[in-house]
Amino acid sequence: MLFIRLFKESILMAVNALVVNKLRTTLSLLGITIGILAIISVFTVVDSMERNVKNSVQSLGDNVIYIQKWPWTFGPGYPWWKYFMRPVPTVKEMEDVRKRSQTAESVVFMVSRNSTVEYQSSSLENVSVVGVSEGYDRLKDFGLEQGRYITPFEFAGGKNVAVIGYTVAAGLFPNGRAIGKEIKIKGRKVKVIGVFTKEGDSMFGNSSDTQVVLPVEYSRNLMDIRKERFNPFIMVEAREGVSNQQLMDELTGIMRSIRRLPPRADDNFALNEISLLSANLESLFGIMDIGGWFIGIFAILVGGFGIANIMFVSVKERTNIIGIQKALGAKNYFILLQFLFEAVFLCIIGGSAGLIIVYVGSIAASYQFEMDLALTIANILMGLAISVGIGLIAGIIPAWIASRLNPVDAIRS
Repeated sequence: MLFIRLFKESILMAVNALVVNKLRTTLSLLGITIGILAIISVFTVVDSMERNVKNSVQSLGDNVIYIQKWPWTFGPGYPWWKYFMRPVPTVKEMEDVRKRSQTAESVVFMVSRNSTVEYQSSSLENVSVVGVSEGYDRLKDFGLEQGRYITPFEFAGGKNVAVIGYTVAAGLFPNGRAIGKEIKIKGRKVKVIGVFTKEGDSMFGNSSDTQVVLPVEYSRNLMDIRKERFNPFIMVEAREGVSNQQLMDELTGIMRSIRRLPPRADDNFALNEISLLSANLESLFGIMDIGGWFIGIFAILVGGFGIANIMFVSVKERTNIIGIQKALGAKNYFILLQFLFEAVFLCIIGGSAGLIIVYVGSIAASYQFEMDLALTIANILMGLAISVGIGLIAGIIPAWIASRLNPVDAIRS
């Protein structure tokens, strides 16, 4: 009951301080508000980016190895021209890997380019036209809004069929079904047999929403799949129970055998995995966290000094009231807790204002930029905890001075 009474009185006194000295209190709380806004905004953005990265990794498959010309991370001191001289992966190499591998579940070749896609008078620019080999549906997790996927017969025959993304379908066929319609890519007609379910944006740019997926044999009519500028690569998914390292060790031997590399020759291919990107991005997120703390701490320090100033003034203005309370039997800890609760409550007000701004801003950003940006419960609790901590630090000295006042001297003041 004592703490409830203290809390109630502290709230009333804090509200009274806000009402009586609006400008002074508002300016003092502004530092806390800006500090919480800076820290929690950065954490909200970073958490949302990490969530998108994890979703993107899951869509790509964290047990998938990418056989490519260029590595995603460069080793120290390795001449760039050695990477440049490497050949790009080919369909023939994909077929050889599929035949030889004992640890692979799926082996898929992929090539892509951006192109304009047309249907009658409608057209969409910069659509990702992707040529894939059979097995892509087993490697990538996706759903179909309409129609069906490409059959093995259509893959083998290089038929002019395509499964298009949700955004592509909405842009070209806003008033009807896309199935059975013929779209044009580079002047060639392709029959639409399916529409992917909407996925949303992806951190790695692999969302099917803006893709047109074709059999790789037909994509030869639209691009030279042996050219590096069309980014040809091979995706290999590990069997259940096989680690990425086991798969990479086997693929290293297979690719060196396929390309007939001497024992002492360097690899002329790269084996990449999503964990390399995740590790680099996590370090980037860590730097962003530090930046948010760095900016926020300075603002919070200013706000903390402002709160301490308010409390010193409050102690001076209520010195005679403190004397009366002590004369009536109030203990030192009662006075200390009373002012300490008031400081904490003021900081919570400033921190809550910052959290409200972050919440409104995250909703606006999600709506404006179609981002998955959300203020999490963990970040809300962190913001409130920081506010409470600043209140305790800023209020402890004024509260301690108030609790040590002599009752007689305090009443006479």
